[in-house]
Amino acid sequence: MTPISDLLERILHALHDGAPTEITSWSDDELCRHLDDVERVGRLVDALRVQAAAEVDARSRRELGDASLSRRLGRPNGTTLVELITRTSQSEASRRIRLGRALAPRVALGGELLPAEFELVGAAVHSGRIGLDAAAVIVRHLGEAARTAAPEQLRAAEQHLVGEAETGTADVVGIQARVLCAVLDPDGAVPHERELRERRRFVLGREVAGLTAFHGLADPAHAAILRAALAERTSPTRQPRFLDSEAMADAISEAGADADVPTDPRTREQRAFDVVFGLLTAGIRADNAVVGSLHGVATVTAVIRADDLAKGTGVAWIDDIASPISAETARELVCDGGIRVQVEGPKGEILWLGRRERYFTPAQRRALAVRDGGCIWPGCTAPPSWCHAHHVVEWEQGGPTDVDNGASSKYAPSLSAS
Repeated sequence: MTPISDLLERILHALHDGAPTEITSWSDDELCRHLDDVERVGRLVDALRVQAAAEVDARSRRELGDASLSRRLGRPNGTTLVELITRTSQSEASRRIRLGRALAPRVALGGELLPAEFELVGAAVHSGRIGLDAAAVIVRHLGEAARTAAPEQLRAAEQHLVGEAETGTADVVGIQARVLCAVLDPDGAVPHERELRERRRFVLGREVAGLTAFHGLADPAHAAILRAALAERTSPTRQPRFLDSEAMADAISEAGADADVPTDPRTREQRAFDVVFGLLTAGIRADNAVVGSLHGVATVTAVIRADDLAKGTGVAWIDDIASPISAETARELVCDGGIRVQVEGPKGEILWLGRRERYFTPAQRRALAVRDGGCIWPGCTAPPSWCHAHHVVEWEQGGPTDVDNGASSKYAPSLSAS
């Protein structure tokens, strides 16, 4: 028995014998501390998992022939052997192997041991400072940027992202990794965007027991329009939309005459379904003989720097979509009714805005939505379409109707609604 396996055996016995049974009686502080402790242990165990999975796969290489570990144990490859031993899914076994390879030291042709491809990520994972989710997203995005970025740029980006992963969530690290990847490889958005568009699809299945299933994939630009359409029409501050007259009458009757907004009896998924098919029905009923383009059914904002828009280089970022689009696509969208393009200067200052007036203009509201990303109220995750523009310094107190004095908020007990 190896020293590490002996240690793990003792830890397993200790955890099994000391498993908490009265967790519901713990105080909030005790519960949160326990969760943090368990997660730290889990990160260290996860590091051992990916390390062992990658080593099993390395010893199961096809070129080893009959000496291959997986073949000697009756499995076709390393992935299926890891799957069998760990009793995980094949996708999870593959994920562990891929990450383990990226974090493991490399062997040169002459047998010399080289640092891991992502040495900083590997050190952070094996010390338990970051988890596998954050590590995987860093490796994936920086691996894409490695096609064109210089080694010193990748090293600096890796160091920054590891630092962020030590204190932030994996989702936030993923957003920052995508931004850095776009900066390091701005031209990479073009082939990536083309690849995503080629994978778009909509599939209508067969009817089963009276219901027909459908599914599909949308590229970033079309996904943004769909998300905006759903968010705008399912806001809790709006009267129920695309609800049949009988159901609407029941909702109004149940809410009472004093209610501002009737209670929507539908589930979130049912509302989304009715919105999509309500918009589809409206499009089908549109008069094909009308000359001119149709108005956009949803407002989506694409943000891009002025010099990038002029040159057609770099990338643009669109509402609620993680993948960037190319500057060339953003230029094509300038005249599109479905997506509005917001242009920023070299220091991030917003260049396209409406004129000043008592109430925030639509352009300013879009600017606030892009800047704030939704409700700024602590703990509120409402998207931009659910929020209103408010003065930070109230209008009555001399506050200007400027973006710098505006804020997006669903709740504004201390802000002046505008």
